[in-house]
Amino acid sequence: MPVASATIVASIPGHRLLVFLLQISLLVLVARLLGAAAARVKMPAVVGELLAGIALGPSLLGAATPSLSGWLFPRVAVQANLIDAVAQVGLVLLVGLTGIEIDTRFLRGKVAATVPVSLGGLVIPLGLGIGAGLLLPSRLVPAGVDRTTFALFLGVALAVSAIPIIAKILLDLRMIHREIGQLTLAAATVDDVCGWLLLGVVSAQATTGAHAGDIAKTIGWVAVTVVGAVVLGRVVGNAPLRWARHHGGTNGPLAVVFVTIFAAAAATQAMGLEAILGAFAVGTVLGAGRELRPAELAPLRTVVLGVLAPLFFATAGFRTDLRALLHPSTALVAVVVLLLAVVGKFVGAYAGARAGGLDHWTGLALGAGLNARGVVQIVVATVGVQLGVLTTAMYTTIVLVAIVTSIMAGPTLRWAIRRRDEVVEEAPRQPLAWGDSVPAGSSASTAG
Repeated sequence: MPVASATIVASIPGHRLLVFLLQISLLVLVARLLGAAAARVKMPAVVGELLAGIALGPSLLGAATPSLSGWLFPRVAVQANLIDAVAQVGLVLLVGLTGIEIDTRFLRGKVAATVPVSLGGLVIPLGLGIGAGLLLPSRLVPAGVDRTTFALFLGVALAVSAIPIIAKILLDLRMIHREIGQLTLAAATVDDVCGWLLLGVVSAQATTGAHAGDIAKTIGWVAVTVVGAVVLGRVVGNAPLRWARHHGGTNGPLAVVFVTIFAAAAATQAMGLEAILGAFAVGTVLGAGRELRPAELAPLRTVVLGVLAPLFFATAGFRTDLRALLHPSTALVAVVVLLLAVVGKFVGAYAGARAGGLDHWTGLALGAGLNARGVVQIVVATVGVQLGVLTTAMYTTIVLVAIVTSIMAGPTLRWAIRRRDEVVEEAPRQPLAWGDSVPAGSSASTAG
């Protein structure tokens, strides 16, 4: 009986590989340069990294030299998938590292004070975003996309905050060890966690439809993910890390972290949720175990924050087309969405702070700090455009909201804390678990 010959899989054609290598080199180089330039003028580095993608994308390079842009970044699915795959690896690892850096012990100690702030800062902008999504012109909603799903995505994008940006601003202001700094970080952590969970629900709804049964199934899978992560942490604990440390050589624990993050990401992807939800959940479990040593995680953090995260943000900026805002009605929509995002977060956080018994200026400071969207909003927008839920115009609008709110958070928080210090006396608190370092994604390399 003849044996069938094995199918030979063709390798990447030489020209495709050449273009891919040039794309990687150029995106990372420009992202790092503009990220460093942004950091030098006291802006989050993620702003510069996003601008790198905008400069190399259709907004500038594509408009100025279409032939060069078409050669470097051809509109071919196979070519685009190569760069997107590498960017997705960076995204999964960045989200996993963010989960590792969340100080769960600190969060538990601040629940009573921060829950009202977090709920207010989450629910009000979420509602405003959903309302806007239901009322926006139909041309801004992709054909065939359920209007409710579109509105939910916009609501989640407006509701989130970004721990890395907030932590970096507080460090710059020398406020991270004070009560106001700790309250802001705790509230941002709750917002972040809720944001990832909401993203998992609405992204699954986008792929399965808006039927009640599908939504219930999605919520069920989210609950399984959360409970599974907690059970995994309690039952398995730190045993794999300890075993790898004694039997796996110098980089054994690093391999455990890498495999665990991607395995969890694969699990939630198989459930119909987003891969980043699994990465975030298991990262939180790994960080809560307190077994990981900074030196063991340093190589991965260096590669992710120094190369892969800037690459992801550059590709996110690359999808942005500022020419969409030349349409007067689209520009007006962008301004309205930005105002809803800023006002909704300010009002929500302030109302929650007052309901929780905090003073007027503390409420304003919390609203200013939580307004920074940064990396989380970029991730939400990226998922939305990948699922076909967001048009280029709406994606561009959300990216601009992330950039503007990240830039304005520092000055507004500085102003609110200065006014607060005039009327409120406060003793410095003990350092947080991460000391004077910045949580994942917020170093000078990304600050995002």
